[in-house]
This record gives sequence, structure tokens and C-alpha cells, in this order.
Amino acid sequence: MAKKSTGTNPLSNNEKYLFTSESVTMGHPDKVADHVSDAILDAMLEQDPKSRVACETLVTTGLVVVAGEITTEAYVDIAGVVRKTIKEIGYDDPAIGFDGDDCAVLVSIDNQSPDISRGVTEGTGLHKEQGAGDQGLMFGFACKETSALMPMPIQLAHALTTRLEKMRRTRKLLWLRPDGKSQVTVEYHNGKPARIHTVVVSTQHAPTVAYRQLRKQIIEHVVLPVLPKRLVDKKTIYHINPTGRFVVGGPKGDCGLTGRKIIVDTYGGRGSHGGGAFSGKDPTKVDRTASYMARYIAKNVVAAGLANACEVQLSYAIGVAEPISVLVDTEGTGKISEDKLSRIIRDLFPLTPKKMIARLKLARPIFAQTSYGGHFGRNLPSFTWEKTDMVNKLRKAAGL
Repeated sequence: MAKKSTGTNPLSNNEKYLFTSESVTMGHPDKVADHVSDAILDAMLEQDPKSRVACETLVTTGLVVVAGEITTEAYVDIAGVVRKTIKEIGYDDPAIGFDGDDCAVLVSIDNQSPDISRGVTEGTGLHKEQGAGDQGLMFGFACKETSALMPMPIQLAHALTTRLEKMRRTRKLLWLRPDGKSQVTVEYHNGKPARIHTVVVSTQHAPTVAYRQLRKQIIEHVVLPVLPKRLVDKKTIYHINPTGRFVVGGPKGDCGLTGRKIIVDTYGGRGSHGGGAFSGKDPTKVDRTASYMARYIAKNVVAAGLANACEVQLSYAIGVAEPISVLVDTEGTGKISEDKLSRIIRDLFPLTPKKMIARLKLARPIFAQTSYGGHFGRNLPSFTWEKTDMVNKLRKAAGL
């Protein structure tokens, strides 16, 4: 089914507008929780690719709580995985306020509900084929604003936090600490990025660094190397640690929870989000797998030149293999009708849970690296949903 298009990106009806997206570093408390949940998932999948995992994590001062429903043939030292992950992130010194060696770890894990298992295990539910692990709606998005076919604000925000992490981990800026955030506001003219309006960077730091030094070095070593020079001008605004001090951070400064940064994980608010989080969920959960497939479809559509922007919605019912609906919106930029494009997508792309997992090779321990820096727009070997290997088939099917 195709969405009735308004003819343009709804924002581009305005000659000028501002759009903002944010990102957070791997040391942000919510991302610590995401990373722990996905590290546990990876440890399970490494031993048993058929593991059913729904793992939630809470982190706060001196404490990590892991809870959820897991059914697996694997044996995993969950507390050991938690401590190793936290130290790898950079919380390895009590002076920072949180330490993987010294924090308490509480684990409360049950088996997956047999009623849910019936819908996901082939031949055991009302439907014989492996069904979706839950109902839900998932979105994928792509556009031509960047070479990664991602919206520019979120791509730049991720680039800033990635640069922050690099400066910390390579010890180029010795006073940096793991927690941090970025925010980028892009000014659009007639629907296209015209300039960087505002950049916000907040980073945890050692108490010894002076604010003036911190601001100067963040702009010089983090911000300017990342921003496209053609979009930066004398009017670009920089807010660096706007409170003036950010020493207390990480789980000591703020409680972290799995799944609380879903817009950071996807498109920064530019595309839609179905509401389901990704981290800590095995591939039978369509919250994760169908979102990856929807991105794969949308990116290939845009890369094939069939549209300048594309959003794909997939919806599922628990225990049912085929999607309930496939919705395509090209924001009026499509080279063919959205009805035809929707039919082509159904013909060319596998949309049942079993086939999506197989196509994207998701039954592997690849998820810890998705838990920071965004799930989309990153050209990593294991990010199969970022490949544009369906371009020729799409063009042929569209008659181009």
C-alpha cells in the first residue's frame, strides 16, 4: 500500500527552517545500559544462535540491574559480561564515579514465556511458519542529504560523539571522560541543507581542566574537523558545556535505562519511529529486525534513484509471518508511483522474520557495536542492512 503523498517533504514547504538532532557517547548512562544489554545478547548468540533474548538493563550509582526473559542453550556469566563491558566503555576508575570492578550487579532472568514461544517457533502456534515475536510497526528511512543516505543533522551529531570518543580513547585530550552528548541544528533552504546553525557539545571532564581550555580544544579538535566546511560560517553558534561544568557524569550523574534513546538510534526525528527499542532483543523480535529491513529497503530505493527520500513502514502481528502492511512514502520525489514501488518491494525483499534474519545474517553476535553511534548510516562489514546490493534489481523492476 502506498501513502497518499503531499507532493513534498512537509517541512520543505517552508523556504527556511531549522531541524535539530542529537547523539550521545557510549559513556552516556542510557547507552551504557544499551551496550550492556547487547553485549549479553551477543554472548548468548555466540554460543547459541537460536537464543531468545529480551534483556533490559538499569545503571545507577554503584549498581547495575539486569532483568528480562531469556531462553538459551548457552551458559553466560552475565555479571562477568556486565563488568567487562563497563570497563571497555571507559568506566574503569572509581575516581570517575562508576567502575566496572566495584559496582554491584543484580541479575533477575526468567525464561521466555511459552505463550510467546508458540508464535515464534515453527510448527507450534496457530500458524506453522515462524511468526513475529510481537505485534508492532517499524519504520526505515533514507534520503540524499548525505553520502550515507541519512539525514544530515543526525549524521553530524553522531560524527561529533564518535570524534569525542576517539579523542578520549586515544588520549589526545587527557581530561575527557566517557559521558557526553552532541546536538546539531541545520538550517534548510527549500528543503536542502544550507548551513550549520548551532552546535552543542557537552562532555564529562576531569575537574582540573579550565573551562576556557576545554571550550577551545573541543571546538578545535572535535567540532571543526567534523563539520562540512562549506556549511560553517561566522554566524554558526557553538554551545560547549553550556553549564560551565560537567564533572559528575555517567551512571553516577543520571540513571540509565535500555531503550531510552530510540530517536538517537534511528534518524534523529527526521523519519518516523515505531516506538520499539532495539537493544537487548534477539533477531526474532521484529522491533529490531523489521526496522533493519525497512532501512535496507529505503536505502536501496534511494540509492537506485527511484526517489530522493523514502520511508518504509512494516507492521506485524505476533505469531504471523507475513507483514500486515507495507507502506511506502517517497515524499513526492518518487520516479514511479508509490503503489508500484510497494508491489516491487514485496516481490524483491524477504519480509517474514525467518527470511529477514537469513538475508541480513542477524543470527550472529554483531549487536554490541550497534548500541552506540547509531544503528544506521555506518559502513561496517556486519551492518548488512546498510548495503545497496539491490539497486540493479530495483531499477530493472521499475523499468529504469
